[in-house]
Amino acid sequence: MVSKRLSREAGHRRKFLAIADGTPESERAISYAAHRAAATNGALVLLHVIDSSDFQHFLGVEQIMREEANTAASNALHAQAVKVREAVGIEPELVVREGTTKEEIHKLIEEDQDIAVLVLAAGSTKEGPGPLVAAVAGKGAAFPIPVTVVPLSVSDEELESFT
Repeated sequence: MVSKRLSREAGHRRKFLAIADGTPESERAISYAAHRAAATNGALVLLHVIDSSDFQHFLGVEQIMREEANTAASNALHAQAVKVREAVGIEPELVVREGTTKEEIHKLIEEDQDIAVLVLAAGSTKEGPGPLVAAVAGKGAAFPIPVTVVPLSVSDEELESFT
């Protein structure tokens, strides 16, 4: 069970969480979440999860790979932050975690009681909508907060009209 959400209480703002993993789906989810946050006087949290299974090498190589992954994650998040600032004029909160994406989403939601909505975008490839969207669709309770799934095919103009 997730802790009580505080986003509607005095001194708190509802936060929209989007995953920044460099995929076209994440770009679409971030765009929608940013517009939604701006339209509702909310906030945006961008999460980049570094897959810790990538570091199963010799100790010296592992540390170098971890540092490079953290640098790449920070750079990717800062690039997304620039896009968000330019598009909607808000400053997103940037979070880098190491682990599995689903577990780190759960941990972040539990830690930040202002996060009220997870925004994902469905992929349009033959492999399916993506693992996170499939988790939501397959189990119904994959995440402890409401999840908005944005179709990848929605245009920027349509996205803005939905917020």
